[in-house]
Amino acid sequence: MSARARAEPVTELPLFPLRTVLFPGGLLPLRIFEARYVDMVGRCMRESGEFGVLLISSESGSEAGPVGALAAIGTSAIVVDFHALPDGLLGLMCRGSRRFRLHSRRVQPDGLNVGDVEWLAEAPPSAVAPEHRPLTRLLRRVLQELGDTARHLDADFDDAGWVSNRLAEFLPLERSAQQQLLELEDPQQRMAVLAPLVEVPPEGGGAG
Repeated sequence: MSARARAEPVTELPLFPLRTVLFPGGLLPLRIFEARYVDMVGRCMRESGEFGVLLISSESGSEAGPVGALAAIGTSAIVVDFHALPDGLLGLMCRGSRRFRLHSRRVQPDGLNVGDVEWLAEAPPSAVAPEHRPLTRLLRRVLQELGDTARHLDADFDDAGWVSNRLAEFLPLERSAQQQLLELEDPQQRMAVLAPLVEVPPEGGGAG
């Protein structure tokens, strides 16, 4: 099914433009200090809502000011944990939920960006291809190093979509390359793009 096929009608979504790419199922730690985002997060937590994360694609855009140009496709986020930071700011742990296409956006009087978005249909779960299973072994090792943070991940090492999304996050890729991977509909294609970029240690070479 094409990602252009609408799973739901166009809907309104508060936006949090960032210089990062969030994938479905991925973790996003945030420090909140601007009033527009404190209010937005408060509403999302009260209403079990979500907000949209989009990559700032222009060099002149700012996370704390005018954002400039944005990528056309992003991922919604839900708050899974929060805590007060030593500096008095609000610390959040968010998790990516579902991809969307941005149709239009506007800026509210409080400075919050709001978009009209179309939710994108996701590919059904599919098994990791045999030639890509070493990547799954590598990902397990990476997540072990994350320790307690990994508890917020709904791990599914058998699903090519989940594995390819995590690898796209953890590999040292340019933001533009991550955005291209996010926009791919087929998780098997995403795995095929990532595979040549990774040197996987042989099995038994210290892997857990």
